[in-house]
Amino acid sequence: MSSIKHFIDESIRKTGVDEFLWKEFEKAGYGGVDITKTPLGTNIVVYAMRPGIIIGRGGTTIKNLAKALEEKFGLPNPQVSVAEIEVPELNAHVMASRIATTLKRGVHFRRAGFWALSQIMEAGALGAEIIISGKLRTERARSEKFREGYVPKSGDPAMKFVRRAVVHSQLKPGIFGVKVTIMPPGIELPDQITIREIEPEPQQITEQIEEKIEEETPEKTSETQTLKQEKQLAEVYSEDIVENNVESQEGESEK
Repeated sequence: MSSIKHFIDESIRKTGVDEFLWKEFEKAGYGGVDITKTPLGTNIVVYAMRPGIIIGRGGTTIKNLAKALEEKFGLPNPQVSVAEIEVPELNAHVMASRIATTLKRGVHFRRAGFWALSQIMEAGALGAEIIISGKLRTERARSEKFREGYVPKSGDPAMKFVRRAVVHSQLKPGIFGVKVTIMPPGIELPDQITIREIEPEPQQITEQIEEKIEEETPEKTSETQTLKQEKQLAEVYSEDIVENNVESQEGESEK
């Protein structure tokens, strides 16, 4: 088996497991799955809003799930664990399933799209995109897009950080498709630039301030210098007058 065929088969198997788990645990708020192979077996982490439904009483549901995954998809020694979703609004699977359920209830697609978009952005996402496709208003199928914020389409950030999910729902006009793309918060992008300012020493600050004052107000500095000189002359003149008065008083007292 070539390496390309191996990766294709693994991705097909993962999508099959994802669809199977979503159909089985839609009521539990299914939010995706992570599959990693180890020498001892296969680690499967299922994300859900209500993990108690997946675990079951005494762990019976999760044991039956491990057996079903081993029989249907040929996963060797599956070890299933459940993780709770902390922020459901930042999970693409949860929001896509919510939009699909609201469409089943008869809510207009635009209202459902804008509502889900506002919920995602209020949760702190950097960007989000929702695409609802199907027979929205007429017999001819089309798609409607709702987008806000920053969502990369290509490159390393789009492959590593962006969360995607696609959900289909059967309605009276036909099958509707819901695609949700979320850019989660707290991610350092490679094109972000941070500028650091060097803090100058206090002596440099005072020297810079004095230089700026001299450059901006040369006339005022000359005026201040003349005023200082006049003050010095007035002080000297007042001292001479006081000395002369003292000498004249002493001469009169001697007479």
